[in-house]
Amino acid sequence: MLTTSFPVLASVVIPFLFKLVGAVALWIAGNWFIKLALRLLKRSLNSGRLDPTLISYLINILGALLKIVLVVAILGFFGVQTASFAALLAGAGVAIGAAWSGMLSNFAAGVFLQIFRPFAVGDFITAGGVTGTVEDIDIFVTSIKTVENVRNIVPNAKLFSDTVQNFSTHSSRRVDLVAQLDNSADVDKAMALLKEGLKSVPNQDPAFQPTVEVLEFTERGPKLAVRPYAHTNDYWQVYFDTNRMIADVLGRNGFPTPRIPVAMMSGSGVSAGSRPFDSAN
Repeated sequence: MLTTSFPVLASVVIPFLFKLVGAVALWIAGNWFIKLALRLLKRSLNSGRLDPTLISYLINILGALLKIVLVVAILGFFGVQTASFAALLAGAGVAIGAAWSGMLSNFAAGVFLQIFRPFAVGDFITAGGVTGTVEDIDIFVTSIKTVENVRNIVPNAKLFSDTVQNFSTHSSRRVDLVAQLDNSADVDKAMALLKEGLKSVPNQDPAFQPTVEVLEFTERGPKLAVRPYAHTNDYWQVYFDTNRMIADVLGRNGFPTPRIPVAMMSGSGVSAGSRPFDSAN
């Protein structure tokens, strides 16, 4: 009995035990090398400008892929044919990719947004049909708060494929306003008064000189372009203060309110005795 079982033990069981020990050793060593490689990669990525959330996702995905490769290698060590297994994994990958193509495109766009950094959290941007302040940049979506205090969740693929206007990139912005004058107004006097009035508007950027120039001539009268430069964070304060200054200066110095020409009044059904517009802008 022993003589017949010994050849089986020597030819089957013992080699199997050696392979089992080798597979366990391969699994332990492979996991150790994977953890070491991921730790070094994470340290390298943390020294760059990538978002910690993105780094965590990349490390987890790479770790899962490396463990799959390790399992396939161990199966091959046991003599298992891994070609069919690899084909099954490839087919599953294609199926998952087709089903999640939109999510994958958003994920890829999120990765590139983190790498190229067209905008950062806190920037005021226009992108994907939304204008507002960036609140959060996630892997799949970006949160933008509009000036109406409404939160918009925009897919990253839409942001990355669209033109991005970043108003926070530079430290200052030009404020473009228009002062409408009447045809009878003294243009030179209005320009001089507005230039003087601009000196009272706070939080302008001293690196740029504000300008007041004739923009165009209309049937109502000439239009003046009033353009101060504001620090980016104070844009809207300068915008509203300059608008108020224009109305105060022109009104206080007796500039007539621009009237509707007779041809325009008759064409629009407004009677000649109507009151003129009450705004200088």
